[in-house]
Amino acid sequence: MTVRIGVITWPGSLDDRDAQRAIRIAGAEPVALWHGSHDLEGVDALVLPGGFSYGDYLRSGAIAALSPIMTEVKDAAAKGMPILGICNGFQMLVEAHLLPGGLIRNHHQHFVRRDQKLTVENTTSAWTSEFAVGQEIVIPLKNAEGGYIASEETLDRIEGEDLVAFRYAGVNPNGSLRDIAGLTNEAGNVVGLMPHPEHATEAGFGPNTADAMRSGTDGLAFFTSAIAAVSRVAA
Repeated sequence: MTVRIGVITWPGSLDDRDAQRAIRIAGAEPVALWHGSHDLEGVDALVLPGGFSYGDYLRSGAIAALSPIMTEVKDAAAKGMPILGICNGFQMLVEAHLLPGGLIRNHHQHFVRRDQKLTVENTTSAWTSEFAVGQEIVIPLKNAEGGYIASEETLDRIEGEDLVAFRYAGVNPNGSLRDIAGLTNEAGNVVGLMPHPEHATEAGFGPNTADAMRSGTDGLAFFTSAIAAVSRVAA
């Protein structure tokens, strides 16, 4: 069985092709999907990629969260399909209320681009099972509206229910409350994060490591985790 993972493109998406390449490297078949469609084309999982959907008007991800295909995304999420939102995709997931909280302008008011250290907090989701709790990984980050916010009550709830998937380590690059870099939903099938795992899947093109320049491939485990999750369900 070849796992098929859809990547949705919106006007202003920048990293859809990168996500498709990462999926292919991980061993699955990428399927290009369009924001104006209501057809998920029978895919097994979904990626909502990074970029500036609809120019980031109103709020980042706010218009995209109301696009036609999001009706199917919400239905798929409710049925347990693995869904990953990366950067702008994470913003869409919170705007669509598939994940709690919100994302606002970075506290320093500047766009930030860096190879970001993350600490893995949750390995029970469809996108994190091939990591270890407490593992430190390096994933590229690039955003201007990456500050995670939520009420104290919501923050306490997601902490208590172990819904924090990743925290920023070493440096909090955007002022996110409680250093939250990524979340999972209660069912573990929906994950969103601001850093870009699709940019750390191929040696020679990823972050620098102690072994060699651009050799980091920590992002690959996101996609192989999803492939494994789909394969387990199909077995």
